[in-house]
Order: sequence, then C-alpha cells, then structure tokens
Amino acid sequence: MKKTYVIEVDCANCANLMEKAARKVEGVANANVNFMTQKMEVEFTDGADDAKVMKAVLKACKKVESDCEIEL
Repeated sequence: MKKTYVIEVDCANCANLMEKAARKVEGVANANVNFMTQKMEVEFTDGADDAKVMKAVLKACKKVESDCEIEL
C-alpha cells in the first residue's frame, strides 16, 4: 500500500536525509521525498499498521530536521 503525505521540509538536502531515515523504519518498503512539492510518498510492507509506522517515520525525520512536519 502506498500513501502520500504533505510534509514541511526546509531544504533539498534535508529532504534527501529524511527519505533515507524513513526507509530505515520498520514497516516501510520504500519512501520518496519531493522537496519541490513538499510531499512524501511511503510504500508500506504487507500487514504494516500505517498510522503506527508513520509515527515512527516522523520521529526519525525529526532527528534529521527537528522542525519538520508530516500531516498524518
């Protein structure tokens, strides 16, 4: 299952780092962050609880950029 989320990220480098951090979260099969459109597309592994996984993704992304936001 894929879902797209609106994000708030300040620079292209941070978006790249957030993408890498999101991919490391358990339950994420793939993640893509587009700095220009301020969107994150997340593909979840089968059986993953998307709400729970996205909370972990947000936590991981805040380690990269503490003021980032993801509209869950």
